[in-house]
Amino acid sequence: MRSAMSLKAIFTVLLLVASSWAATEKTLHNFGSSGTDGQSSAAGLIFDSAGNLYGTTAAGGAAGKGTVFETSPDGSGGWTTKLLWSFGVVQDDGQKPVAGLVFDAAGNLYGTTYQGGTVFSGTVFELSPNGDGTWAEKVLHHFQVQGHEQDGKNPAAGLIFDAAGNLYGTTYNGGTGAEGTVFELSPNGDGTWAEKVIHNFFVNFHVNDGQNPQASVIFDAAGNLYGTTYQGGSAGHGAVFEMSPNGSGGWTEKLLHSFWAGGDQFDGSNPEAGLIFDAAGNLYGTTYSGGSRFQGLGTVFEMTPDGSGGWTEKVLHVFHKLSLDGKYPQGGVIFDGAGNLYGTTSAGGTKNAGAVFEMTPNGDGSWAEFVLHNFQVEGDIDDGANPLAGVIFDSTGNLYGTTSKGGTSNTMGSGGVGTVFQVAP
Repeated sequence: MRSAMSLKAIFTVLLLVASSWAATEKTLHNFGSSGTDGQSSAAGLIFDSAGNLYGTTAAGGAAGKGTVFETSPDGSGGWTTKLLWSFGVVQDDGQKPVAGLVFDAAGNLYGTTYQGGTVFSGTVFELSPNGDGTWAEKVLHHFQVQGHEQDGKNPAAGLIFDAAGNLYGTTYNGGTGAEGTVFELSPNGDGTWAEKVIHNFFVNFHVNDGQNPQASVIFDAAGNLYGTTYQGGSAGHGAVFEMSPNGSGGWTEKLLHSFWAGGDQFDGSNPEAGLIFDAAGNLYGTTYSGGSRFQGLGTVFEMTPDGSGGWTEKVLHVFHKLSLDGKYPQGGVIFDGAGNLYGTTSAGGTKNAGAVFEMTPNGDGSWAEFVLHNFQVEGDIDDGANPLAGVIFDSTGNLYGTTSKGGTSNTMGSGGVGTVFQVAP
């Protein structure tokens, strides 16, 4: 258990937050700009090889059930957004995508929807370009399809590929323990895909297992999967888990860390985002809350292998109630080439509309945090608000992401339904 945070450490955090670095933020697209435009993106973005951005919105589109969109540079410093797919128009289609997308080698997009499908428990879908600028969608799996009641349901996370072309993801609910699953989707060779649940969380009331994963999984070089759960673990505040192939076609799950375990009130709690590796094999992530029993509003943490099969968790930064720092990070973090971390918070900052932050290692094991942008800054009426996902880099060092609210569109008095933004050094 860590010792109580000292007053000196708290004031150091406040001083570092006050010394925000300058960065320039620009809105690339205001959602809700047309009757069929997407609204309220909860997902991050991905680039294609030509420099176009792709993402999803949880609402909007022709049926109001969400969209897939493309945002492309127009050659004169601006960006143009195009709707690729509206969910809910076709019968039994997915609805409400809250996760990002992934490309295969052929340029097809894959993702999940939290709802919709044949029994309204969510889907896995593929989008393929037709060659004339339009895209065709195909549902690869309907969760909790009839006759498979122990399947997962409500995927809140995106997908990843393995080297063989299989897809992996998580569901927030469903499975034999009703607390979520890790699943695999494999192509059959005839255009169809077969889904297999490789882990049921909280199965047989195994009280130390995680529950309700909201984030996707990542691979290490040995083929093991790593992820987080929002709840569960030995203290009920979420967990970090590893899934390892057991050599007989199955997988073995192991908890690497339970948040708030042993009454550690300075640990984070309830991670909503996934993980990322550094070059040394350490894991990094965020928690939505925790960090201090009364003042903590989320953390950035590191997981380090101890050499004997276990892992040690360390809180690198606490988002604090007493500062103008961000709070409640819902997205993950990414590295730049120099080893600095970048992410977003869904709230906090000078206007309580969220922030983009950078974390820099000090060389003594500690990290310094700097706010790069506070959303809805004074005078910027089209700025976004409340980013729910992380950011990505382009090749020149600019950051890109989405916000769930803000922007110039005001639908039913909502104050805007989100943006695509760029933050430039």
